[in-house]
Amino acid sequence: MADSAADPAANGSSVETLKGNAQAAYNQIASGPVAQNVKDQSAKTSAEFSNLANSRQTPSQPAATGQPLTHYHSFFSELLSWNNPRASAIAYVTIVSLIFVARYLDVVRYAFKLTWMTLGITVLAEGAGKAILGNGLATQLRPRKYYTVPRETLDSLIGDVHELINFFVIESQRILFAENVSASAVAAVGSFLSYYLVKIVPYWGLALIATTLLFFVPLIYTTNQELIDHYINEASDVVNSQTEQLRQVASRHTSQATEITKQYMGDYTAKAQQMLRGRSASPEAKPKSAPQTSLKDSDFPQAPKEDFKSKEESKGEDEPLIAA
Repeated sequence: MADSAADPAANGSSVETLKGNAQAAYNQIASGPVAQNVKDQSAKTSAEFSNLANSRQTPSQPAATGQPLTHYHSFFSELLSWNNPRASAIAYVTIVSLIFVARYLDVVRYAFKLTWMTLGITVLAEGAGKAILGNGLATQLRPRKYYTVPRETLDSLIGDVHELINFFVIESQRILFAENVSASAVAAVGSFLSYYLVKIVPYWGLALIATTLLFFVPLIYTTNQELIDHYINEASDVVNSQTEQLRQVASRHTSQATEITKQYMGDYTAKAQQMLRGRSASPEAKPKSAPQTSLKDSDFPQAPKEDFKSKEESKGEDEPLIAA
């Protein structure tokens, strides 16, 4: 009897001891460095997400057309700048996970499967409850008032969707009309590479590559900004010097070609004017000068000084007269 009375007391004390040890171990773990580190990281992550949410404000700098930008410009700029590294990392992992889920999981098929299983369970529970208990189980779980979406929530959601659509519309136009030449050049190179990669890389692979570049290129730039800016400035100086030399050479050749063109145009203009004047003016007879010869007066015989006589008169004079 004494042993049987002592056993419950001993069992009770052992249970209490076990509870005390478990509570002490829990307190030790909860107050330990690992738990404290987890709490600190959770608090920092929550603070970064709060900062990211608060960054959704309309930028003060408008577009080139003077139109105000959307608050998603500030949001994505803050997200991709890695000013909140935990929030940016979680966003990247989430997007990559969604890409893999869409690739390897038949989401639509699983959605239909979940739907028919849920409806089948509720129908069976309702039918079995009415048959056995006289009251359906689904009826007992039914809320007193069905949930509805408040108008304020719907208006806020529609406003966010409207701002998000305008973000993509405005950015596509800014890239198309080269408001930022660097961004337009990057988009052109990306489109050129995608044109050839799409032949060998599936669409989900292109989405994964684009997401990785979109998140990690700004991170690499921010961590090595001084070095990258140094090389960019050197490359810019080289390009500017070569451009200036080409500009000078082109200007010199252009001026030479212009001078030659002006010279030829002047010659052709003068010839054309001479031809037009020659055709329009009437010809004038020029006085002809006497031809000059090298003959002298002594080279010719002297002209006779007496008058010419007829033959009869000359015969009469030559024959002697007969004396009568």
